[in-house]
This record gives sequence, structure tokens and C-alpha cells, in this order.
Amino acid sequence: MSPWEPDQKQNIIIDKIRELNAPILTTNFDDLIAKSSNLEFHKTEKKGFTDFYPWSCYHSDRNLENPTDGFGIWYPNGMVKYHRSIKLGLSQYMGNVERARKMIHSNYEEIAFTGKNQNNWIGQKTWLHILFNKSLFILGLGLEENEVFLRWLLIERAKYFQRFPERKKLGWYITTRNESDKNYNGKKFFLESVGIKVIEVENYDIQYKLIWN
Repeated sequence: MSPWEPDQKQNIIIDKIRELNAPILTTNFDDLIAKSSNLEFHKTEKKGFTDFYPWSCYHSDRNLENPTDGFGIWYPNGMVKYHRSIKLGLSQYMGNVERARKMIHSNYEEIAFTGKNQNNWIGQKTWLHILFNKSLFILGLGLEENEVFLRWLLIERAKYFQRFPERKKLGWYITTRNESDKNYNGKKFFLESVGIKVIEVENYDIQYKLIWN
């Protein structure tokens, strides 16, 4: 991935998100977004860092005290800077699940989800804090059946909001309309069941260009 160069077309989207001062969670491993926007590498904390799970690492044009504080690029499935962090298959996704489960449910209080909007829970300096404390706009993500880590996280997020409805955040998944695909219909059912509204558009130009202008 090192020789790859960014396609400036993506900056239509990146610049708009940067303007909104919102964080980005990307399942890509490469650093093309960071290169295209001249972003620097940062960590929210160094204590307990492991290159297998660099979940406190991000690219941004600023230092962030907390992941929800502003614009930054975060890498749930790993990043090219730490090659051992890259997750590619089911067994590795399950490793992510186990890692996240220990952080989300580290003790009885966490099992009850009481701390996810607090500044003292164990995942507060990682991208997990974004997942539980920000609305999600999902773009360009297949979210197929084998992506068990991301699906599990959305289920945990929905369970948290069910227990604390006053903390509920919104969620949207934008995609081209494809109702003839049985897998698509199953995906739509899953997303709606975890509180994510599916927005269907006619073509990719709308999805990746027109709505961002």
C-alpha cells in the first residue's frame, strides 16, 4: 500500500466532513485520506498501547483530547502504519470482538452500559467512544454477513440506546437501491433492527458526489 497515491475526488466528501468538524471511522487500512488532506498522525494516549489494536491512533490536523472532539480519521480494522493490526478474516474479526467486549463490559457497571457517555470508561480514548456517542452516517461500506465485528458493534450500540433512550444517537446507511438482491433485503432488515435508517438513492453519482456539493 505504501506506493499508493490518493485520488483527489474523495476530497469532496472529506472536505465536507472536515467542515462539519466530525470524526471519520474508516474500514480502509491505507493512509490515502491522510495523505490527500495533509493530516498528521496522533495518539490520544500511550498507556497500554499495542500495535495489534492501535485504537487510540488517528490522523488529523489537530490534537484531540477525546475522539469525539472533532475531525479525525480512525481505523477500526487496523492501519497500514502497524501491519500487525490489519484484520482481514473472520477469526481476526472475532479477535476484535473479544477486545472490544472486554472494554465495553469490563465489569458489572460496564455490563449495564452505565459509563459509555462518561470520561472514565476504558474505551473513552479510542474510536469506540465515537460509536456510542455520535450519530453515524455510513457510506461506501458493504457490511456483508461476514463483517461480524461491525455488525456486533451496531447490536451493542442499539442495546445501549435501548437501555438509555435519552442518550440515543441517530444513524443512516446510504446505498443504491437494489431490492431484487435477497442479501440486500436481509442487510436492510438488520440495519433497521439496530436503529439505522436506510437511505436508498438511484445511483452512485448521488451517493458519492451530488449530496456533498
